[in-house]
Amino acid sequence: IDNKYNSYNRFNVINPFNGSIIGNLPSLTAKEVLEFSKISYDTWNKSWKHTTNKERSNYLVKLANGMEKYRQELAQIITLESGKPFTESLGEISYAISFLELYAEEGKRITGDIITSPVKGRRLLAIKQPIGPAALITPWNFPCAMITRKLGPALAAGCTVILKPSEETPFSALAICAIANEVGIPAGVIQCLTVGRDEVIDVGTALCHSEYIRKLSFTGSTDVGKWLMRECASTVKKISLELGGIAPFIVFDDADIDVAIKALINSKFRNAGQACIASNRILVQAGIYDQFANELTNKISKMKVGNGLDKDVQIGPLINSKGLQKVERHVSDSVALGATVTTGGRIHSDLNANGGTFYLPTVLTGMTKDMLPFTEETFGPIAPLLKFTTDEEAIEIANNTKFGLAGYICTKDLSRAWTVSEALEFGMIGVNEGGISHENIPFGGIKESGIGREGGPYGLDEYLELKYICMGLGK
Repeated sequence: IDNKYNSYNRFNVINPFNGSIIGNLPSLTAKEVLEFSKISYDTWNKSWKHTTNKERSNYLVKLANGMEKYRQELAQIITLESGKPFTESLGEISYAISFLELYAEEGKRITGDIITSPVKGRRLLAIKQPIGPAALITPWNFPCAMITRKLGPALAAGCTVILKPSEETPFSALAICAIANEVGIPAGVIQCLTVGRDEVIDVGTALCHSEYIRKLSFTGSTDVGKWLMRECASTVKKISLELGGIAPFIVFDDADIDVAIKALINSKFRNAGQACIASNRILVQAGIYDQFANELTNKISKMKVGNGLDKDVQIGPLINSKGLQKVERHVSDSVALGATVTTGGRIHSDLNANGGTFYLPTVLTGMTKDMLPFTEETFGPIAPLLKFTTDEEAIEIANNTKFGLAGYICTKDLSRAWTVSEALEFGMIGVNEGGISHENIPFGGIKESGIGREGGPYGLDEYLELKYICMGLGK
């Protein structure tokens, strides 16, 4: 990259722990989109789509093994770029590898259908074929796993790809590309666009408008997803969008409080709350509200905050100052409207004095529906608790949003678990569990939280076209 594009504008990649510069990269432009997309199309059309599913499976296995070989190095890059604790980064590498392993097998099972003909002398078939070159736009909060969750099914289906990682975490993407090169994945199958903030609109527009690119997959905010959707209309691209969420976490009176708190911490405070499926609106039934708030406060007040590379750190920094300011705004708005901070509720002055973007893990009680954490996605380590009385009230509050990605409930009552799960308007539901992500499930949302699914066989279909063939027998 440096040799070919050394005359380009460059952008810095920042370590959110202390504001230091990890490195800098050339910011590629719409001109490179045209170049890369033509290479991607030619590679796909001339060679990659003609490979067998077994050949593509072998490449995915090699890439998975390569990532396993460099597990420690990849995790360190993630922590340096995003700030998340090193143990979480190691967990992300396992999660990322799992998608490659899954699609190495799922790709072997791409099948079609033989359809019974309603008339004599014909045979009717439906086959699945790779859609073509795919643009994969990935976020900073899971910079390796969000790539392989898209890359795995795309390569398995027979598509070539152009990666456009977040400008916050591009080195994770480049590391995966370097490993792909090392294990022998052919040139042109995977390409990576490093793009700074100033060029990102032009590059995004060019990806959407390119006639060579047949598919676009995006994980990120709903506003950007809507813009990409509009731009892709010009070429009627197949798109999949995994967008924002404002997940409810409902704790009923009959819940096991220890189980509920463990699930909440898992879903709320992983990656300092910077996850699309993180619990954002915590609803606790009146009968256990005070006990739950006290025990949760006790747990959260003991969480270790610091450098993700340090041992036993549980909460790292927010990704940047903009993210920190949003968390501060959500807490100050809630307190101004009557909420109470039971722990945290402020920045980490010592760490932030050295250039960090830390906010202490926070619990808020006395929340109401009109406070910001109940109307906007926070993306930070704050747990706002609202008291409710009836099941119907909880369902109504939970569903009162334009988003529909994930929701959580805690109860010992099987009937209630079924009823509430079916009533909640979200694409994914966790029951007594805060860690719901796996490589083989249909990950995705409804309403304004996205289109399509990632993971399992469902994710593979996003990169395939269905073709109908009618064969006349001539008799």
